[in-house]
Amino acid sequence: MSFPPDATLADAGEFGLISAIVDLFSQGEQVLVGPGDDAAVLRVRTGHVVVSTDLMVEGRHFRREWAGAADVGHRAAAQNLSDINAMGGRATSLTIGLAAPADLPAQWALDFARGFAEECALVGASVVGGDVTRADEVVIAVTVLGACTQAPVLRSGARPGDVLALCGRQGWAAGGLAVLGRGFRSPRVLVEAYRRPEPPYDAGRLAAEAGATAMIDVSDGLLADAGHIAAHSGVAIDVHTAAFEVPEPLQAVGAALGADPMQFILGGGDDHALLATYPDAASVPEGWSVIGRVGEGEGVTVDGAAYDGPTGWTHF
Repeated sequence: MSFPPDATLADAGEFGLISAIVDLFSQGEQVLVGPGDDAAVLRVRTGHVVVSTDLMVEGRHFRREWAGAADVGHRAAAQNLSDINAMGGRATSLTIGLAAPADLPAQWALDFARGFAEECALVGASVVGGDVTRADEVVIAVTVLGACTQAPVLRSGARPGDVLALCGRQGWAAGGLAVLGRGFRSPRVLVEAYRRPEPPYDAGRLAAEAGATAMIDVSDGLLADAGHIAAHSGVAIDVHTAAFEVPEPLQAVGAALGADPMQFILGGGDDHALLATYPDAASVPEGWSVIGRVGEGEGVTVDGAAYDGPTGWTHF
C-alpha cells in the first residue's frame, strides 16, 4: 500500500497506517502469531529470552532535517538490536510504538518502517507488533526480544587483570553529529555513520563463546559505557589512547573544528560498537582490538590519569 505524496497521518488514519506498515514486515519462523491480534505469540526453542526497550524522541535523539525517515528507522532498529548483541545474544522479534503529529507526512512513517525492516533483516529479526498514536512530536518506542544460547554476558563480570577490547568503528557517529551541528554535510562518510550505524552484529555471540567476562554496547560514549562496566563490576578501567588509530575523516573534522579528534572516539556514542573485557589478550577474538586494562579500584582513567574531556551522552 502507498499514500498520495501529500497525505498526512490524519489522512491515512490509524488503521490505514498500521495496515500499510505491517505489509513491510516479514515474519520469521519463530513467529506463531504476528501483527494483528492483541499480542504476538513467539516460539522459544532453547536458551534464555533477552528483552530490552529504548526510546527515541525528536529533537533530543534525532532531527528530521539531519536524517531521513529511513535513516531514523535504521537507527531505531540498530540501537535495540545492539542491546541484545551486547548480551551475547541474537535479536529475534521487535515491537514498535510510534507517536507523531497528525500532520506528519504518511510517507515519512512508511519510509521509517522500511528502514527499520531493512536493519532488522540484517539479523533475521521480525517486527511482530506495535501501536500508533498522536503526539506533538515524533516519539519512537521499541522493545526487542532475543535469545542467548549460552549464559548472557553481563556488565558485572569484569575482574582485575582482564583486558578491555573494542569491536566496531568508534567515534564516527560523533564526528558526523559534530558536522551536522555546525550546518555542514561533509565528510559524508561521517554523516552517513551518524545516520546509519553499522553495529558488529555477529561479534556479541562470538565474544560470549570466547569467554568475555563483561560486555556493553557503546551507545552513550566509550568512556561513559566503560564506566558502567567499572561500576557494575567494582573495578577500575584504564583506556589506552595509543591503541586507537584515528581515521582520516575524524582528523579532518578535528582540524576544521579546532578539536582533538580523540574526543570523538572517547566521548562518542551511537556507533554501537561493542566494548568487552576478557581474561587475557590471547582470548580476544579476531576483529577485536585491545584498548585498555582492568585493575583494582574504581572509575575510568585515560592513559593512567583522570580525563577532563567529554565522556559521553547524558539522558537528563
